[in-house]
Amino acid sequence: MEKTEDQRLREAILGVINSQIKDNDPPETKQTLARLQKEGFSKKEALKLIGYVVASEVFTVLKENRSYDKVQYISALNALPKLPWEKEG
Repeated sequence: MEKTEDQRLREAILGVINSQIKDNDPPETKQTLARLQKEGFSKKEALKLIGYVVASEVFTVLKENRSYDKVQYISALNALPKLPWEKEG
């Protein structure tokens, strides 16, 4: 069975997350996974939340034609489970 574009995208994002965890770069990815699980999220749910941050950063990089912003990425990880596009308040 051929994979859909959505499946390939999910696998690519999960690949980025797994590489970040394996390489401990940035270490905040692994720390965020552990924190979210400690807060009661399943591993699958926690990875999905981290995936939203990865996807949001990739989208912003492409939309704004700018470089990857590691500080912004880490800030978004630290804010989870609040998603990057959710407004304050």
